[in-house]
Amino acid sequence: MAEIRTEEMLLNVGPQHPSTHGVFRVVVKIDGEMITEATPVIGYLHRGTEKLAEDLQYQQIIPYFDRLDYLAAMLNNHAIVNSVEKAMDVQVPERAEYLRVIVAELNRVASHLLFLGAYLLDLGAMSPFLYAFQERETICEFFNKICGARLTYNYMRVGGVKYDAPEGWLDEIRAYIPHFREKLKLYHDLVTGNEIFLSRVKGVGVYDAETAINYGLSGINLRCTGFKWDLRKNKPYSIYDRFDFEVPVGSNGDCFDRYMCHMLEMEESIKIVEQALEQIPEGPVMGKVPKILRVPAGEYYAGIEAAKGELGVYIVSEGKDKPYRLKIRRPSFDNLQILPSLLKGQSMSNFIAILGATDIVLGEVDA
Repeated sequence: MAEIRTEEMLLNVGPQHPSTHGVFRVVVKIDGEMITEATPVIGYLHRGTEKLAEDLQYQQIIPYFDRLDYLAAMLNNHAIVNSVEKAMDVQVPERAEYLRVIVAELNRVASHLLFLGAYLLDLGAMSPFLYAFQERETICEFFNKICGARLTYNYMRVGGVKYDAPEGWLDEIRAYIPHFREKLKLYHDLVTGNEIFLSRVKGVGVYDAETAINYGLSGINLRCTGFKWDLRKNKPYSIYDRFDFEVPVGSNGDCFDRYMCHMLEMEESIKIVEQALEQIPEGPVMGKVPKILRVPAGEYYAGIEAAKGELGVYIVSEGKDKPYRLKIRRPSFDNLQILPSLLKGQSMSNFIAILGATDIVLGEVDA
């Protein structure tokens, strides 16, 4: 029998491909079905956010942050206002802090639901996508009621939040929590023990904690290796030190562990929301801040635990109403760096499983 000879081939995946979840291209060299080299090509959504910020007053920067990880814009809001408040030592009213935590954790759940639905769809399962989007829709409607938007919220302000919760809004969320817990159980029944799903994700895209740290990974992409690092616990900000919750970690650092961390984090976020609803006081939602904010001259950095990892803001100020320089640590950009290493030696079918489990959003990668 004659020996079968294959030739190396270049294949473009994207920039418009369902598995890339946005405008993203990966140039892969394949030998048969096996990937010998992968080169991500980014920048299609680059908007120059950091440069634009140099010509904006601090409150004006908030809507631009909505457009980074547009699947978790409440968390983006939290990152920019938290960094300016720390730099200016602004006191935020208690009620505003609780409202921030409630919307931030609900948005984390909404972001993870999209991961769940889209990831399973990538792997060939249609039903989980429909279930996940049904619950995500409910959360988007909560946000619509409190701030008038479903995707880009522009809700938080330096010193508080733009609106108080409308009448009955907190009660609606209280009533939603037991319903969502039932749905989470259903998702586990549908997906977590499914043999076809397990065969696609178990032992695929494996790396250890040392590799993750060397690549600068954060969030679930770091915690899936067993490394317990979550800014809400390790460097508490806002009022997170008042809540009792766990930080889920994996043990093998594979695609399955990244899936499980998403699922378990939703349970923990709901636990935080439940406690915040019990503790939230009455009172104002905006502190006393000047109309024109001037950050004292100096350099400042503050980060929050966003849906994809550590979202940090570095500000260089000359004491004026606009930053001299603003640099954003975008977790999706950093988490993407390990992709060429993970894909090398994998089959094309695993390409989808590995990229999907990384859970990037291109608005944040490109900024």
